[in-house]
Amino acid sequence: MTYAAANLNDDGTGSKSTLASTVYHQLRADLLRGALETESKLRVEWVVSKYGAGASPVREALNRLASEGLLGRHDQRGFFIMPVSAAELEELTRTRCWLEERALRESIAHRTAEWEEQLVLALHRLGRTSRLIPPDMSLNPDWERLHRTFHRVLISACRSQWLVGFCDQLSDHAYRYRRMASNGEGVQRDDFAEHRLIAENALDGNADAAVEALLNHYRLTAAMCMERFKQVEASEPASAGAERTPR
Repeated sequence: MTYAAANLNDDGTGSKSTLASTVYHQLRADLLRGALETESKLRVEWVVSKYGAGASPVREALNRLASEGLLGRHDQRGFFIMPVSAAELEELTRTRCWLEERALRESIAHRTAEWEEQLVLALHRLGRTSRLIPPDMSLNPDWERLHRTFHRVLISACRSQWLVGFCDQLSDHAYRYRRMASNGEGVQRDDFAEHRLIAENALDGNADAAVEALLNHYRLTAAMCMERFKQVEASEPASAGAERTPR
């Protein structure tokens, strides 16, 4: 079962909701992959033009995204894209480590043969897929999908849909930072070796070692992103703070 935040509010009750859901999913995907400039003001008219929907379903989609923390609101002035920051990344990583440690320990404690098979399969598929696509070495969307599946399977036996759902939402927000970290130079890593270590310890029932491997995995990603923040700060002048609108 999937507990993605994108599915929580879909009720399929009519064309307006269908259009709002379509805009919501498209805009949400663009926000998560960093296709829109952070801190930009997001005008309803611009979203209507870009995503081809009316103002009413667009407003519904924008309100949903604001409730998830991907957009912010200015009183009487509309929406803006939430910025990424070192402070938010630190809080996000800390919270994700807290929740996923509990989810992973519970998952290992209540593991089943089916869960073990799913984890082995998820790891196998992840290992057979390249993370980057030549020649420009862009991120492979198939790898991203399999990566998400691996982490979902890992905690899927924890017996709490609420906990899995919260972890899934944090994973979405962390994805924005992973995209940022992937664009910078810095620490080299062996992604598959990290995932294999997590899985092997989980399959062995070694909760302490599995948790340590998982948290180190997340903390390394955060460290790489922090390095990227430093690179950006060193290469770009301070922003004048003016409001920007996506074009």
